[in-house]
Amino acid sequence: MSDASPGIPSVRQGNLARILRLVHQAGPLSRAALTETTGLNRSTIADLVGELTRLALVREHAPDPSRRVGRPSPLVAGDPDVVAIAAHPEVDALTLAAVGLDRGIPVRERIELDHLLTPAETAELVAERVAAWTTAELAGARIVGIGVAVPGLVRSADGIVRSAPHLEWTDAPLRTLVEEATGLPTSVGNDANLGAIAEHLYGAGRGAWDIVYLNGGASGIGGGLIVGGIAVGGAGGYAGEFGQNRPGIAADSDRRADHGVLEDEVSRARLLEAVGLSNADEPTLADALAASSEAGVLDEVGRQRRILATALANAVNVLNPGVVILGGFLATIAQLDGPALEADVRAQAMAANAETLDIRTALLAEDRLLIGAAEAAFAELIADPLNRVPAAPATRDISI
Repeated sequence: MSDASPGIPSVRQGNLARILRLVHQAGPLSRAALTETTGLNRSTIADLVGELTRLALVREHAPDPSRRVGRPSPLVAGDPDVVAIAAHPEVDALTLAAVGLDRGIPVRERIELDHLLTPAETAELVAERVAAWTTAELAGARIVGIGVAVPGLVRSADGIVRSAPHLEWTDAPLRTLVEEATGLPTSVGNDANLGAIAEHLYGAGRGAWDIVYLNGGASGIGGGLIVGGIAVGGAGGYAGEFGQNRPGIAADSDRRADHGVLEDEVSRARLLEAVGLSNADEPTLADALAASSEAGVLDEVGRQRRILATALANAVNVLNPGVVILGGFLATIAQLDGPALEADVRAQAMAANAETLDIRTALLAEDRLLIGAAEAAFAELIADPLNRVPAAPATRDISI
């Protein structure tokens, strides 16, 4: 007789998932730490770790003997050969990476483009790079699946990209296209929502329960919400579109787009134009802005900072977050004059709502969206390690 009804996880399955989640999210942990954290006894922990080791999902290795007195417990870590592929299509590039179950990133690649990607081309490029990596950097790796972070509205139920206006995608069956091209299970989500999850788990929002995250990229401004420690997607998965709000602009001289939304006014393209660049990745743009003392550049940064502050104050008044995290070019704006941004936000927010507010920049930098996409790809494995073990390389068939 089965130890669980259909659809109800067994106690053992739940405990295996718990251990795998802990070592994936917290990093290497000793058996003693796992015993203390879970409340399970030592023999149960030894049995669970042994099972996960047999499944090649974790590895045990000796700790640094200089860091503890006596005989320390071996450390349990996610197996680095178990990886998820993460992809982020944008208007100017496709960025891809492999993220290990140990949270290492063994390979990362940015493919710059002179045209807008189509959904089909995105799937083909992902398949091409995965096939190439499996004969080189990922030879011997076991791929769990693929996560795609899209700058647009993604229907959570089926991975349909309802609208990615800057990419000119409408009702694109991206999940199906990538799965057919690669033969690998695929998750598709809004890039900012995935970035919020990544920063909550591993970055600037770690330990925070209520977070507003705004991401600034080539396709505009997106956002993600963590409320009570839980990611909020909304009824269809479309929550967090802060870039489509219409902020109040106090000075007419600050307005650049009549009847424009936030991402029309606070814009990466306008910053690139100010420093005389046609295209650049995040570090290059940040360096160019930081190095410039030209009045036009300083004025544009200041203008965008003032409008961003109004948008953030509105979010603070509605949601009362403990932490606001800014990623991408929004982080660059904040870093150029953080005190001014914070002062402008507090001046426009309700005092009680802002009294515990902490405005931070994303700690995961360029990798935040890729790490979030990888988390989506890892989700089923971590929830059910016994039945979602990825196939060995020899059994995987990736078509291009």
